[in-house]
Amino acid sequence: GHFVQFRSELLLSYRVKIKLFMSERKEMKILSFVIFSILCVPAMAENFIIEMLNKDANGNKMVYSEQIIMVDVGDTVTWLPTSKGHNVEMIASPNRLKYKSKPNKKAEITFDTPGIYYYWCTPHKGMGMIGFVVVGNDKSNIDAVKKIKYLGKSKKIAEALINSL
Repeated sequence: GHFVQFRSELLLSYRVKIKLFMSERKEMKILSFVIFSILCVPAMAENFIIEMLNKDANGNKMVYSEQIIMVDVGDTVTWLPTSKGHNVEMIASPNRLKYKSKPNKKAEITFDTPGIYYYWCTPHKGMGMIGFVVVGNDKSNIDAVKKIKYLGKSKKIAEALINSL
């Protein structure tokens, strides 16, 4: 009698362990799926806003609200014509991007290639209205950016900005 009872308790114990093991495996599968799903969802691309200004809060004239902006691949930069008479013209980029917005119009670029992008306001480039977008923290084209012919006030501004990268 004791042997039969011991054997049935042993079988019951194994069944419980097997059920626990199976439920743990199911939980692990679910947990693995959740973790995998989170890791596989691409990060949401961001949109950065830069204003085109006649004058900023510090009294600087003919400027973009951000002179250097760091973005990730896939992010978008939107330039808003807060003040009239400005545009965005791409001058140098790692992918030879040709872009020139119309004056007084919103400009928008989604950056898909890592590197440094240099742009200016066409009518105010000599007054120092320039900016840089650094994509993916990639500065591999910095030597090409340093060789650009900067005009007027842009020379000193560009030098300081490039040195700060």
